[in-house]
Parts: sequence; C-alpha cells; structure tokens
Amino acid sequence: MVVAAGEEALPYADLDNGPLTDEPAPSLVVVERHRRRLSAGSADHFVGDGARQVLDAHPARLADLLIDRRRRHLVRPVAALAKAEGPSAHSLFVPLTLYRAARRLARTSYRTGLETAAARLPDANRLTPDLGTPADASLAALTWSRPGPAARWLTGEALAEVSVRLQAAAIRPTSVQRPGEARARAALARNAADHRILEQAAEVRSQRLHAPFLDNQVVRAARALPESLRVQPGARAAVLRRVLAGAGIHELPPGWGTPSQATTTAVTRTGLRAALPELIALFDAPLLADAGLVEARVVRKALRAAAEGEPLPLDGLADLASTELWLRRLVSRRGTCWTGTAAPRQRAVAGGVVPARRTLQP
Repeated sequence: MVVAAGEEALPYADLDNGPLTDEPAPSLVVVERHRRRLSAGSADHFVGDGARQVLDAHPARLADLLIDRRRRHLVRPVAALAKAEGPSAHSLFVPLTLYRAARRLARTSYRTGLETAAARLPDANRLTPDLGTPADASLAALTWSRPGPAARWLTGEALAEVSVRLQAAAIRPTSVQRPGEARARAALARNAADHRILEQAAEVRSQRLHAPFLDNQVVRAARALPESLRVQPGARAAVLRRVLAGAGIHELPPGWGTPSQATTTAVTRTGLRAALPELIALFDAPLLADAGLVEARVVRKALRAAAEGEPLPLDGLADLASTELWLRRLVSRRGTCWTGTAAPRQRAVAGGVVPARRTLQP
C-alpha cells in the first residue's frame, strides 16, 4: 500500500502539534510523517526499526576481529568498504587506512579511549570530520567514543561540561573489553529509545506497533552471526535474503533490503526547506540558548545553510530541533494533579530551563 501525501507528510511538518513524550528524540521531527503512514495500517502494524543496528555490524567490530586474532576475516569487509568508495579507491590507501585505524582501536583501552575523546571534545564545534563517503564514516566510527552530529553547534561551555563528565566516566570500574561490542550495544540502545519515543508521539488508537528487529530473540540470533559477514556494506540485505530463501521466498525485487540514504537525505532536506520559517521562529529565542547549550544565531545560520543544500549533518539539526521542541512542550505543560480549586495553576517547569553554567562541577 502506497500512502500518498504532500508537504504535510514531510519531515519537520506540523511541529506545533504533538504530545509531551518521556524524553526528546530525533523521531519527534518526523512524527506527522509516520502517523499518516501508521493510520493507513491495520490493528497490528509491523515496522523495520532497528534492522540496521541489529543486522549490520558496527565498523568498530573490525577491532574486535583483531583482538580475536582473526586478521584474515578483515579482508572481505575492508575490500567491500574500498569498493563502496568507487573506482578511484581500489588502491591500497583505503584498506591500509582502515586496517591501521582498527589496529589502533584494538590496542586502545577503554579508559584511554574515553580520555582521548574527552580531550578532543572541547574542539568539536570547530574541527568537524568529513563523513562524505563510507570509508570516512567507518574511520570516524573506529573509536571508543566520538562527538555526536549536533556537537558542532554546541557552545564551548557545554562541550567542556560534557568533557568533564566523560573524564569522570573514564576512571570508573567497568567490565567493557571490546570496543566493537560496546559501540554496537550503545547504537542499538539509542535506536530502541528513539523507537519508544516514536511510539508515544505517533500513537494511533487501537493499533499495536511491532518492531520485530528489536525483539530480544532476534537480537540474540543476529549476534550469533559471524562478525565478518555483518561488518561490510550491504550485509543486512544479504542476511535477510538468505533468511527468506530458507523460508522458500526467492524472488525479491532488485535493491530490496537496501534503502537509499540519498533518498532519505533528499526528503529530509525538502522538509527542512518547507518548514524553514517555522524552524527559524523556533530558534528565535530558544530554551537551549537560555541553558547555555547553543547560540541561537549559529543554529539559525545552520538551518538556512542546510536548506540551501550545504553538506551539513542533518541528523544533528534534527537532534537540536527535537530537543528544543520537547523543552517547549515541557515548559508549557500545566500541572495535572488535583490539589483543590484554590490552588494556583503552575507550569511544569516554573523557572524555565536551568542554565548549564550553573551545573558545572568543581
């Protein structure tokens, strides 16, 4: 079933309406799009959320293969990544660069990795990595921790606060030994949390939303697959095709199981362009700026640049917009507890958002 829609179903559409969810999540900017799709379904609706995080291995898994002394299993994944770069990347430069990064990560302890990330964090709003190609993204992911896509628009004070917290986390006792396993678990947890918020925000009455890839048994089954088969581009589609072949389904359309990232980016940019006036108004006097986390002028400039087609991390802008949207809904929400007719009506957050500068630890 194809659900036809216009601009009203683009990302960032109808941001003024929506419930207050448990926490902010990037899915808040695509709620209206998903609600229209879910409304066209039946009482039980299945979604593919989590497939990439469950079936595709995190690039940091390359370091796990080296830790297990399985160097020969790196040949196919590294070659596939080099092939994804295009004809000009068939030289030894890309494979050697990826192998050296994986070896460096395999030899880096958890504490050292977090301390290194904490030291680099204050410069995250000035030095932004180039993630234009698959190899660039894989190299950036071959670390214990790295700044998120919205970090380039955070203030230096906010980044310094996170750096202090990261340094404190580095010295705590932990049982984490394998970087790939830790990064994959964190990515899956973030995706599952985002799906939970999407369930709350796009809820359709009398409909049950199911995410089979986030089922515990499916996650365990995927983790039992060899890492060398899942750490290369296109692994998700190959795994699903073999599973369906075992169930007797062989005729699948070309490109099935490999959604185009270019299409998703184009749709997101179109929605950003259509909703630009509302987004500029959202960041005219943002609560995030009151908290000392961003500068409103910088965010507005980034929104205009992204709408004009500049290669900015759109997922980082979605993080900022969804967080600001959630804070506004939280502040404007009235108390719902019955305390008598004489009790004054108060906001849920009477004093606004506490500035980040007031929470710095000595």
